[in-house]
Amino acid sequence: MRVSPFRLRPALAALAVAAPLGLWSGSAGAVVRGEVTRDPDGLRGSVVRIESTTGEMCSGSLIAPDLVLTAAHCVMRKAGYWVVAVDRNFRQRRLRAIAAAMHPDFVPGTTPETQPGTDLAILKLDQRLGPDFRPLDTRSGGDIAQGDNVAIAGYGVVAENRRGTARVLRQARLVSLGELQVANTVTVVADRHTLAETAGAGACLGDSGGPILRAGPGGYQLVGVVSWSSGAAQQGRVRTACGGFTAVTPIGLHAGWINARAAELARFEPGEAMPAGNRPHPADWTGGR
Repeated sequence: MRVSPFRLRPALAALAVAAPLGLWSGSAGAVVRGEVTRDPDGLRGSVVRIESTTGEMCSGSLIAPDLVLTAAHCVMRKAGYWVVAVDRNFRQRRLRAIAAAMHPDFVPGTTPETQPGTDLAILKLDQRLGPDFRPLDTRSGGDIAQGDNVAIAGYGVVAENRRGTARVLRQARLVSLGELQVANTVTVVADRHTLAETAGAGACLGDSGGPILRAGPGGYQLVGVVSWSSGAAQQGRVRTACGGFTAVTPIGLHAGWINARAAELARFEPGEAMPAGNRPHPADWTGGR
């Protein structure tokens, strides 16, 4: 179901101040108005941080002990990428990404909000994470319907001018406003109380690639990946791209590609050529770059 034009009209000005959430340079750190995740058995066992040798940062979700699902725009640059995971004793594990598979519809060189394709990628790690970590299931989440309550988690900043608040896992509860057709189709989520008319909870710099989750009987289900955000419709003199709409790539329509490519990457070993199956992308890469 698409977002009602009537609902969107108050926030059209906010969409003009939109940003990808993963790049420090001109893009969308910790979840705005989110709660710090301190539970050793909580989402810290599933949500990771992605850092590049060029100083950029994103978030991502473990979907296997050595695979991370994230936004494609987070890992498309010529750089080395590291994944930082935090175990139950709050110790950081730093693993090198040795390969990345982009969704076949992703178009490099575009910004997330002008992306005509699909902003998804899978990273292969040089080691498998142990039992302290719990990969999220990409097969059981289903669609994100208008009105659904969801959760967001990420390692980004709490405000664009507070870079020192990044690298702390935070989560918040949001509601789906439905689908929005921009360059492609995304699902829009926002603070349940402000509905993006005024500042509220949502994604900010460093949260790109992080999960959108639905609570289920067996725990959280992964239903989407954060791509970009906008500021609220009503902003003060200082404009921001955080605290309004959060644009999400829903994974329900892409579960076939995710699961097939993940199976191929699970068999990939360092030094091998990238697996050629399941519509490989020219921007796929192997090695530390």
